[in-house]
Amino acid sequence: MLLAASSGFLLTLSFPKFEISWLAWFALVPLFVAIRNLSLKNGFYLGLLAGLVHYLSLLYWLQHTMAAFGHLPFYVSIPILFLLSFYLAFYIALFSMTLTSLCSSPFSLLFITPLIWVSLEYIRSFLFTGFPWELIGYSQFKMLHIIQFSDIFGVYGVSFAIVLSNAVIFLIYLRLMDKSWQGKRVQTKLAVGAMAAFIVILGAIWFYGKWRINNIHELAEKSPWPKITIVQGNIDQAKKWDPAFQMSSTIKYIHLSSLSKDLKPDLVIWPETATPFYFMHNIKLSKLVLTAIHKVGTDFLIGSPALTRKNGKIEYYNSAFLVDSAGNVKGRYDKTHLVPFGEYVPMKKWLPFVNKMVESVGDFDTGQKGQTIRWEKSSIGILICYEIIFPTLSRAMVQNHASLLVNLTNDAWYGRSSAPYQHFSMSVFRAVENRRSLARAANTGISGFIDPTGNIIENTQIFKDAVITQKVPLLQVETLYSRFGDVFAMACLGLSVFFIILRFFKSQIRIR
Repeated sequence: MLLAASSGFLLTLSFPKFEISWLAWFALVPLFVAIRNLSLKNGFYLGLLAGLVHYLSLLYWLQHTMAAFGHLPFYVSIPILFLLSFYLAFYIALFSMTLTSLCSSPFSLLFITPLIWVSLEYIRSFLFTGFPWELIGYSQFKMLHIIQFSDIFGVYGVSFAIVLSNAVIFLIYLRLMDKSWQGKRVQTKLAVGAMAAFIVILGAIWFYGKWRINNIHELAEKSPWPKITIVQGNIDQAKKWDPAFQMSSTIKYIHLSSLSKDLKPDLVIWPETATPFYFMHNIKLSKLVLTAIHKVGTDFLIGSPALTRKNGKIEYYNSAFLVDSAGNVKGRYDKTHLVPFGEYVPMKKWLPFVNKMVESVGDFDTGQKGQTIRWEKSSIGILICYEIIFPTLSRAMVQNHASLLVNLTNDAWYGRSSAPYQHFSMSVFRAVENRRSLARAANTGISGFIDPTGNIIENTQIFKDAVITQKVPLLQVETLYSRFGDVFAMACLGLSVFFIILRFFKSQIRIR
């Protein structure tokens, strides 16, 4: 149990705020040692324990969010945190259980272990609307040479390499300690061969990363470089939707934006719901914003709630508006992947007593997936809040000719926890996967600029007023990931299912 729990803690330490990314490359080894020669049932229980320790220590901040803004009492928010952590831990439990069942020999550990892990990460990305928060590959967001091959395999490729590393180290441990796996000893040539093969694979990943970074820099030199300003208003979440503070919040964003006028940016970006009113419906405050835009004399991308009257019904959206320097609305994006219990209540018919945390008259409606906004000679792909953690959304926008990705978010919900840092870390992969510059505007931070190699050009501190301006390249290159998506993860899932079915038929033959 201690070994399983230590794997959970090591996994958490790999992610922000700790960011000890190298721990991920062997974090699962204690769990492997713990489940060695155990039954399928006990493998499940120890995996569940490792998962619970990991997700409770990784997602602890959810309790604060639910208590502070969902107004849930402690005795309700804590069980909900445990319930979500238990659900996520179930994937690690399935992983360790499957290893004890499928991997009948040390050799099978090498290729089955990363296959099963990636398959379960992929399932987690879409099951029950999906929650792919901090997949193990995300722990390497600052290891630029390692993550470049995400433009082929996505974040799942990095996850595969990390879990393969864990399997190789475990085999070496078994050989050095003269231990067995499922009653079978590890041969020296298998351990040495596995280590040599992994060194070759890691070397190939590193050299591809080095070549690709240089290649992208060369492409960037030939691309347009617009100047973009991000405004971080740092509005207190407790005051954000209070009508008494609507005017002061709006004026603050206008004032901060005016500070960039002398820099002559091509685009000024405000975060998610930066305007605490329905833009273009609240006449007084909308006119105030439009007048300010005209004075700054450039285009603005503004996060705002929006409403549309359709067939006698009012629909509410979490939106972004592109407004030109003359005050004309040139385009609007409506968020497509909403936060359950944050922006809408799933199964509302059976949960009439549950309220969502984002304030508006009713539940938000969804926009069109892959929608982009035309801007000058290019298009902008906008991802609002945690849409950034879903690779398929940014990929759909790039397929729809987006040459710039913009993430508008409001991470004030999370307080001074690890969550804003975790959220920001996942943005890096959207830039690398699609080879697009990414601008991120967050109400209380972290805001910043990420170039197409995943390099963080500049970022802000949390809970600070900030105005930052940078030039970023607009690339049009199409990556293999942008074209084919999660084919690698799907292939891992397909092979995993194949091995499970094969194992089942073998067991049936033995029984007969």
